[in-house]
Amino acid sequence: MPYLCPQPIRPIMLKGFFKVPQPVNEPILNYAPGSKERKLLKEALNEARSVLIEIPMYIGGKEIRTDKKVKINPPHDHQHLLGTYNQGTKQHVTDAINAALAAKSDWENLPWEQRAAIFLKAADLIAGPYRYKLNAATMLGQSKNAFQAEIDAACELIDFLRFNVKYMSEIYEQQPPVSPSGSWNRLEQRPLEGFVFALTPFNFTAIAGNLPTSAAMMGNVVVWKPSNTQIYSANVLMQIFREAGLPDGVINLVYVSGPDAGEVIFNHPNFAGIHFTGSTAVFQDIWKTIGNNIHKYKTYPRIVGETGGKDFILVHGSADMEASSTAILRGAFEYQGQKCSAASRVYIAASVWPKIKELLTRDLASLKIGPTEDFGNFINAVIDEKSFDKLGGYIDRAKNDKDLEIIAGGNYDKSKGYFIEPTVLLTKDPYYVTMCEELFGPVLTIYVFEDKDFEKTLEIIDNTSIYALTGAVLAQDRYALAKATHVLRNAAGNFYINDKCTGAVVGQQPFGGARGSGTNDKAGSMINLLRWVSPRAIKETFDPPKDYRYPFLDKE
Repeated sequence: MPYLCPQPIRPIMLKGFFKVPQPVNEPILNYAPGSKERKLLKEALNEARSVLIEIPMYIGGKEIRTDKKVKINPPHDHQHLLGTYNQGTKQHVTDAINAALAAKSDWENLPWEQRAAIFLKAADLIAGPYRYKLNAATMLGQSKNAFQAEIDAACELIDFLRFNVKYMSEIYEQQPPVSPSGSWNRLEQRPLEGFVFALTPFNFTAIAGNLPTSAAMMGNVVVWKPSNTQIYSANVLMQIFREAGLPDGVINLVYVSGPDAGEVIFNHPNFAGIHFTGSTAVFQDIWKTIGNNIHKYKTYPRIVGETGGKDFILVHGSADMEASSTAILRGAFEYQGQKCSAASRVYIAASVWPKIKELLTRDLASLKIGPTEDFGNFINAVIDEKSFDKLGGYIDRAKNDKDLEIIAGGNYDKSKGYFIEPTVLLTKDPYYVTMCEELFGPVLTIYVFEDKDFEKTLEIIDNTSIYALTGAVLAQDRYALAKATHVLRNAAGNFYINDKCTGAVVGQQPFGGARGSGTNDKAGSMINLLRWVSPRAIKETFDPPKDYRYPFLDKE
């Protein structure tokens, strides 16, 4: 039996004791022609495409296989078979919960620096021997090009792991500033009492890795259900965590339907919290279910979620037009617009619109569309047929609307893969459906406003959508920037000035939004990690009173 030091003791440490390495953001490789990383990534892609794999669930350290195998196909080449995954049932969810609870005592009592070492090792494994395997899995399974996979699967997840370890050490180091003579005040950060459910999306391998590990890092045990369309790279993540030394049962990976998972998890008395990224509708249903079941739980569960977005870019009449066009194109169409932060509504001053339109349509015409294995393709496939059909429906509706103009794109084809051209709509109605509803794909809608109506347009932006995730304003006029920053202070949890509205970096821009976009608990910050602990204040008195009487009771 390994030596286990109780959690209450180890975090109470001298200033500077057990300091963790100071994190820095992982350098982004560029995969230029002739580079070493380009060669290694292509080799990893070829190897992944050449073999069929069967992906198990991971419960209590065991690889679990079932009678039901589900095919995994690249979205950009849906006739090619990458492998299968083993689909589970409610019983597997129950097994995962039991395995997590069985592992809880040893894990939460492990010295925090030992937990930290596991996740720091995982970061180094991703930066080194697993980098190209993980990026290739993301490119094939989620149809991301090389650069998008690099900044996501490799760099952002490495940053999450390293910076979270630093934040963890700082949380444990925080202690009451005053202990009067004769006593000692201290603060203990305990893991939650029960298990955490991590429900992760398809679009970011880094998010899929961060949601279970951030809770586990703080001493919690986790049941993790990834999106079905991200299982291919989730399997690689689990291999990395196990090689890094994560004990059996700490994170349990299951592939089950959402209703099956919810029915078991949200009725369990030891459900202690959910770490979620996904749709607003699903998150709201989860919140309702938790509320209805609140009397069943041992504790009040922590509910942490990052949900939808209807992210905006505002271009003032003083803006740099080339910078604006680039911000719009990258913000809207990188990763086919399948980012929670992607620009999907743009407001442009009439005085600069003609030039921006010229620049934007010129650059859009140069974009290449196709499979991720061809590094010349900027645009790849949307994630699946359901998404493809939904987006095609919006495009068809736009084609039949006489008050709407399609100024770029408008074509789509799923014969080989789920490809949709980057499509730009021009509307005269700032409340047109595609200005309001989340589409989650490469469809952008532009509204042109009169320069004199800048302040009116700010109010429109603030009131158009239920969401408040990201937004950007481009201007050289400092008064305009100040006005927009103030008026739109509740419209975006991440706000960008003279830049696109995507690309938050761990350690630089903690990510999350409010309103219909989530609880704004800021992934990649100490704020998020504090949701996965429950503090206990401890006062120890060395020479306690022996008499109940206070001096004021004495007679004169």
